Amino acid sequence: MARTSLPARERSLLPTDAPLSLLTKTGEPVVDPELVMPDDDVLLELHRRMVVGRRFDTQATALTRQGRLAVYPSSRGQEACEVGSVLALREQDWLFPTYRDSVALVTRGVPAVETLTLLQGGWHNGYDPHEHRVAPQCTPLATNTLHAVGLAHAAKLKGEDTVALVLVGDGATSEGDTHEALNFAAVWQAPVVFLVQNNGYAISVPMSKQNVAPSLAHKGVGYGVPSVLVDGNDPAALYAVVRDAVRVAAEGGGPTLIEAITYRVEAHTNADDATRYRDADEVAAWLDRDPVDRIEAYLTARGLLDDARRATVAAEAEAYAASVREVMNADVEVDPAELFEHVYAEPTRQLREQAALLAEELA
Repeated sequence: MARTSLPARERSLLPTDAPLSLLTKTGEPVVDPELVMPDDDVLLELHRRMVVGRRFDTQATALTRQGRLAVYPSSRGQEACEVGSVLALREQDWLFPTYRDSVALVTRGVPAVETLTLLQGGWHNGYDPHEHRVAPQCTPLATNTLHAVGLAHAAKLKGEDTVALVLVGDGATSEGDTHEALNFAAVWQAPVVFLVQNNGYAISVPMSKQNVAPSLAHKGVGYGVPSVLVDGNDPAALYAVVRDAVRVAAEGGGPTLIEAITYRVEAHTNADDATRYRDADEVAAWLDRDPVDRIEAYLTARGLLDDARRATVAAEAEAYAASVREVMNADVEVDPAELFEHVYAEPTRQLREQAALLAEELA
């Protein structure tokens, strides 16, 4: 993007009228003066990770139907946001995901079984946040925005080269936490990138009943946060926009608010009946804008993706899904006493009493 690492007040606050894009829905390249097409190796990696991520997502959905997961919020259709944003991060950066961002976690390197522990109903988080620089998946809407700003501001105070990327849905922009986080990030010029995955619905509430601003990206204007509107089903554009926002933040340019226009193809979770609030024609229209198909078409036309490479990626995805099934279908020995571990460095009196009561009941 043609941005410079200037403070937020010196950068343009308003997003473009139309979402930025580098690929049409059928994979033809688009020339956009605001964006630079990622290198070929990046595009191929985007494709590979999206194919593997989608297969992981469908496998997790199947595990939920089999009773192996308590709940699973699918991100099918949002792979460009999940994968593109994570690949745009540097190793030292932090990711602050929501409950729908499991594909982002596995893309970041969190083992699949650890990613699914929380959704399986296991204790605590399932993975070590510091090891992967991935905060716990956030179930309450928008609280991760404040966590991201806090970490980013602390890193800035300590002189560390760290950027925080926080993922939220459109519904989270209606929560007070998001507005507080944007304001603090702007005032402190914190190195934070806010990525709103606008998939059209906050569970069953459509955008028309949430917001009447020209876009959610416009919300940044009131806080002095430069904002970008991007086609969230365009992996190339999404990567380019987030990568640039990370660079700007790392160079002292402050936060950026990105709204990615995308769509949740599956229901909100396995407990949701999406047919009650949207029709099949709407879903079909978005299937026609599929992010995986879009980048496949572009790479194929460029001669970068042939049948052999496509088969190799598909085989990798199937092998990954099989490994997830093998681990998740195994019965796990659980120790209820672990519920009280790692809550506080020094257990409180109440925790000790509760642990003793549980031990007595189990005995």
